Amino acid sequence: MPISMEKVQSTAPGLIDLYKAAKVSLDKRGLSGESAAVYLVLDRSGSMRRFYKDGTVQHLAEQALALSAHLDDDGVVPVVFFDKGAYPPVEVGLDRYQGRINEEHERLGHMGTTNYAAAMQAVIDHYQAAAPAAPAFVLFQTDGSPNSRTAAEKVLCDASTLPIFWQFIGFGDDEFKFLRKLDDLPVPRKRAIDNAAFFPAGPDPRAIADNDLYRSLMDEFPDWLNAARAAGILT
Repeated sequence: MPISMEKVQSTAPGLIDLYKAAKVSLDKRGLSGESAAVYLVLDRSGSMRRFYKDGTVQHLAEQALALSAHLDDDGVVPVVFFDKGAYPPVEVGLDRYQGRINEEHERLGHMGTTNYAAAMQAVIDHYQAAAPAAPAFVLFQTDGSPNSRTAAEKVLCDASTLPIFWQFIGFGDDEFKFLRKLDDLPVPRKRAIDNAAFFPAGPDPRAIADNDLYRSLMDEFPDWLNAARAAGILT
């Protein structure tokens, strides 16, 4: 069951506009009543520094949390930070989200490289340990290609039989050729079903209207739900 507007208003009033924007996009895509465990994966490679400093990453976390309030009932988004490796998930919730992203980011110290595979595996491990009845919707943010393209592609393809959908979002002006490749990996030659999508947010992601962002994030999720149910990955 989604979290009510009244509870969001009383617990996290700063998110109420995002909550309303997310609802519009979910309704338009026929996703009202769907459930999902929303995850947020955040790149903290060195080139990401400015996006943390100017609040862009914090804003993305707030957008993810508002979306989660419709798809899940616990008011919490597990956040996986990654650079040369992945860090243990931290929970960001409606009752404590303001400033949390920079707080956690600074706690982790030195910024490293870009290990997609480790971050993806951390999500898979957390999801399987939690064993929720609902699928996972993973918002995976990055600003460049991974250290190992081979490892990242393998994890994505191996995960195509799991009830996990990967929505990649690119920050910055990179061409994101690799993420576009992941989005288009052939089915069934490479993976069981199409389990990923990609959205380029450009050099100023905060300039994207919330309604437009949610519409882009929900673009391929309904198709994945249908394909996963047809393949018996979801019931």
